[in-house]
Amino acid sequence: MTILALLAFVGAIAAFPRLALGILTIWAVTTLIISAVMRLVSYIAEMSKQPEQTPPTCPEKDLPRISVMVPLFKEREIATALLVRLKRLTYPKALLDVILVVEENDELTQEVLRSCELPPWLSVVEVPEGVPKTKPRAMNYALDFCKGDIVGVWDAEDAPAADQLHVVADYFHSAGEDLVCLQGVLDYYNSRQNWLARCFTIEYAAWFRLILPGMARLGFIIPLGGTTLFFRRDALEKLGGWDAHNVTEDADLGFRLARYGYRTDVIPTRTGEEAVCRLWPWVRQRSRWLKGYMVTYLVHMRSPRRLMREIGVWRFCGVQAHFVTALSQFILAPILWSFWLVLLGLPHPLEAFVSRDILLALGASFLVIELINALINATAVSRPTLRHLFIWVPTMHFYYPLGAMAAYKALLELLVKPFYWDKTQHGHSLKALENGVRNTPSRLRPGVKLEARNEGF
Repeated sequence: MTILALLAFVGAIAAFPRLALGILTIWAVTTLIISAVMRLVSYIAEMSKQPEQTPPTCPEKDLPRISVMVPLFKEREIATALLVRLKRLTYPKALLDVILVVEENDELTQEVLRSCELPPWLSVVEVPEGVPKTKPRAMNYALDFCKGDIVGVWDAEDAPAADQLHVVADYFHSAGEDLVCLQGVLDYYNSRQNWLARCFTIEYAAWFRLILPGMARLGFIIPLGGTTLFFRRDALEKLGGWDAHNVTEDADLGFRLARYGYRTDVIPTRTGEEAVCRLWPWVRQRSRWLKGYMVTYLVHMRSPRRLMREIGVWRFCGVQAHFVTALSQFILAPILWSFWLVLLGLPHPLEAFVSRDILLALGASFLVIELINALINATAVSRPTLRHLFIWVPTMHFYYPLGAMAAYKALLELLVKPFYWDKTQHGHSLKALENGVRNTPSRLRPGVKLEARNEGF
């Protein structure tokens, strides 16, 4: 059905090129405005919030047993460093259960782990050979080996704050039973490595510190990240774990949590990650995310009425605003770029049947939205440890177009290999990682104004 729809779409463009260009332009501009409004209101909601009280500390006698799964696949460079970082965790080791999830035929990673002395609170689970070979399938298998009431996920390259699990325990202890998922803040420890890493860090700073908390504050469904996630185990098992066929299993799980009436919150604890700092690996990683977004949207929109009934009209509109605009903006990016021709006084393809004044108005709107994005990004990196990125904010205009390449790759893979997991190789920034771990702050304080928060946040 998807292939037929795309073929019909391409055929319509070929048969009526001018009409198609006009319709696509209207769609691109409309989704651009909707996306900008959603980002802006999320930004305002987060910036204007009242100071929150830090939840009371969970008594030692009530601390839950926490299991954290760390999926590994061909991680020779990162596995040893991972063990060093995990040993820095301050959570009581008697209540800590870390599981390294390794594929049965991944001799590379297994060889590294066999050479390491593993503490008793850390174990290795080998996932039997099978299909699809994806991270969610591996986690579903490993879930049966988890011993904790709280189940978390870290990625192989992660450097979590040493007291992160204490923060998780505090939030779950003081929250109602409907809060079943906590999403931590993701950051990058190699933000000085090159231009791509700097821009990646700016993008994530804006997303996890401003947009995502703002969306949660507005009552929208939160598109989860793939790491620094913590769940109440009983709720996770009730949902059947992760969708093994979805290459952005986190986004899908965020949907399903909401459909079951569960609540997700963003908590102020930081995990450092390795920003992909080479062009083609960046495109491959982003294409996997976008393909997963496409699959997630198509799966949950199979019955729009049922989805609206389960999550409500407001959140249903939020889903459309986020997913449809995100995908449209990448796929239709070349149409939006064409408005720079108007602003530079050059001819535009639509000028034959649209007045110059209308094109100038659209071009001006495009410029205003660019300034709004610059404001959000600049705010996100205004805290002390990220201020070195401030001068790079204007260059984000050249960073976002890279997503168009990833979108076209994702669209092609959706047709020919929808379940293919394009592996991102880590371990290119181990020196930056160790520097970042030494500087990783402990508990973040959500009750303080943005300007006065812990410097690492």
